Amino acid sequence: MVKLAVAGGAGRMGRLIGKLALEDKDFKLVGVLERPDSPFVGKEFEPGIKFYRSIKDMEEKPEIVIDFTAPEGTMALVREAREVGFGLVIGTTGLTKEQIEEIEKVSKEVPIVYSPNMSLGVNLLFKLVEEAARALKDKGYDVEIFEIHHRFKKDAPSGTAVRLAEIVAKELGLNLEESGVYGRKGMIGPRKDDEIGVLAARMGDVVGEHTVYFATLGERIELTHRATSRETFARGALIAAKWLKGKEPGLYNMFDVLEI
Repeated sequence: MVKLAVAGGAGRMGRLIGKLALEDKDFKLVGVLERPDSPFVGKEFEPGIKFYRSIKDMEEKPEIVIDFTAPEGTMALVREAREVGFGLVIGTTGLTKEQIEEIEKVSKEVPIVYSPNMSLGVNLLFKLVEEAARALKDKGYDVEIFEIHHRFKKDAPSGTAVRLAEIVAKELGLNLEESGVYGRKGMIGPRKDDEIGVLAARMGDVVGEHTVYFATLGERIELTHRATSRETFARGALIAAKWLKGKEPGLYNMFDVLEI
């Protein structure tokens, strides 16, 4: 059994993960975290399970914490993981290069699974895109990535879209900082051969949709993943938490968890 805590328990993802953990006999939910000024702190998430400001305040310490919050909250939790000693499953997006480097440093002391998307289907998409980019390298194919999310999502492009672009850039031998094009407007001229287009749309209640286009003269390949429920991300995070228990310090991803 995994002693688990969930960060951001008042949010949509945190609440869903917490409820699914309570239904799973392999987990003991020992507490739920919220930001220090949250009105939920001190109240009950479910009978017998409280909201806390920090891991240090918890009566029973978790072995693993799942975090789908915001970059500032995630980094505070990463530092607390090093100080207190617990494993982390991080699904937060919008992290900066410097923040990811700090996570890498802390992972030398505690085990961490970090992935911009915990879905099995999306991680299979990562693999398929990797293989497609490798097969089509130097064959005259343009690559464009298009993502859609609900109107409340704060960051753009999504962490998943960025990861897809990173995979493509690596397989094509490109520097994403130089080749990435995030939206287009005006008289931009013909498309450059080494561009990787990344476009984001925000609308309605779309849970998440990602399409990678490989296009050349006369044909187009489309690889698409559509999420119809947040439950796919929540269940993936719980799978990662089970897998992480007892692991040595290190920075892992969902390829490690799912063995794909």
